[in-house]
Amino acid sequence: MLRIKTLALLQTHISHCPLVVRRVHQLASIKHVCVLPERRRQGLLYPFSSLEEHLSSQVSQEEFKIFHPSLEELRQAETLFTPSSKHSIDYSTSAVRIDHVPLLKQPEVCFMGRSNVGKSSLIRALFSLVPEVDVRVSKTPGHTKKLNFFTVGKAFTLVDMPGYGHKAPKDFVEMVEPYLQGRHNLARTFLLVDGGAGLQKVDLVAVEMCEEFNLPYVLVVTKIDRTRQGALLALTLQLRDFIKNQTSLCFPQPFLVSSVQFSGIYLLRCFIAHVTGNLQLNAKQS
Repeated sequence: MLRIKTLALLQTHISHCPLVVRRVHQLASIKHVCVLPERRRQGLLYPFSSLEEHLSSQVSQEEFKIFHPSLEELRQAETLFTPSSKHSIDYSTSAVRIDHVPLLKQPEVCFMGRSNVGKSSLIRALFSLVPEVDVRVSKTPGHTKKLNFFTVGKAFTLVDMPGYGHKAPKDFVEMVEPYLQGRHNLARTFLLVDGGAGLQKVDLVAVEMCEEFNLPYVLVVTKIDRTRQGALLALTLQLRDFIKNQTSLCFPQPFLVSSVQFSGIYLLRCFIAHVTGNLQLNAKQS
């Protein structure tokens, strides 16, 4: 096996400050998306729809709509990411060693990716309806060596994993591998891929690790707003073939997201709600 030691940590600093509240993004909620023109609305809710017209007639569109919930189901999922007096959403704790990881019973999802893939921006977008939860990227890459935990009521926990790249800390393996291998309530691992760079060698190491540890995982393509449609379609087709031919535990549909334009954020929220057992979909979804 390619060792995860070839990966490196991207400094990700998460802090919760109740005195500082960020402005809610204008597209944080679906209700604001639904007033937009049809083409724009569909592109935000179902990003692959923007690529369909460029797809060859020989390629089935259904391959990219395996998870395709209804608008009502997207709305239901959004309520899970909306705080209330009985449903608090907050940064919980950080762990610098595996024995510091909190013992939690609710399902967990974790996000991992290489340096500068847009992981913190994506998590911030997912929690955009809770602006007091502040997710920030440190100015000093590789400084903090932590697993960061966010609790979403009693529904699930989201874990921000240390990033990997070219500045691996000595204890990266000792922290990350035991968590992934021993976290029995881990429902899904989300592996982020830069839309402009595609799958890199370090990403393949992470894929191999998920396969070896028997972890169900998903590929999420970030920064799609920075990628030309032709290049994005080519990458999406490449990932489809890669998943089909070289993986056994990866969800067959790659997810496309933009944390700037909010494309795909609502769909990803819905998938998280589904895989953590908090949303039963009307149609059969894997």
